[in-house]
Amino acid sequence: MAYGFWSKTEYDLSFVRENIEMVIYTAVCFFIPFLLGHPQLFVGVVVNASLVMAAMNLKGYKLLPVIIAPSLGVLSRGLIFGPFTVFLLYMIPFIWVGNMILVMAFKWLRLKHNMNRWVVLAIGGGVKAAFLFTIAYILVSLGVLPALFTTVMGIIQLTTAILGGVAALSVQAVKKAF
Repeated sequence: MAYGFWSKTEYDLSFVRENIEMVIYTAVCFFIPFLLGHPQLFVGVVVNASLVMAAMNLKGYKLLPVIIAPSLGVLSRGLIFGPFTVFLLYMIPFIWVGNMILVMAFKWLRLKHNMNRWVVLAIGGGVKAAFLFTIAYILVSLGVLPALFTTVMGIIQLTTAILGGVAALSVQAVKKAF
């Protein structure tokens, strides 16, 4: 494949296995809000774990469904933000970018430049949370979103990205061993 670091994976998977994993990660990201609904912290950890696993195991365009599915699942379920779910519409494109930031950190820093996985997790999770917080802060300041979104898109995003990344890297280590 000729699209640089996007085609890198931690280890090779067969075409069939890669597609199966893409379907599994996408399904988990979309359906976890339906299965759990609350607490948002747990849902976010599972979603971020799936994003990190996808970054380590999938190539190129196969990452897109995993990146966009979580916010569509939350929006479809409508439970996590309760009466604030409608405001999520304003954040969805930015959530996609935030998810892309986390995935890109692992693709570029870990797989292309072989940076320490824990450092990559801190950088990717931190940049994702900072980006989402900044957007939420701007939209709250403009009166577009309620103030709740600065917390949800700030410290909660950082926490779920880090905890999800720790879970994913642990599972990845076990997967690699087999």
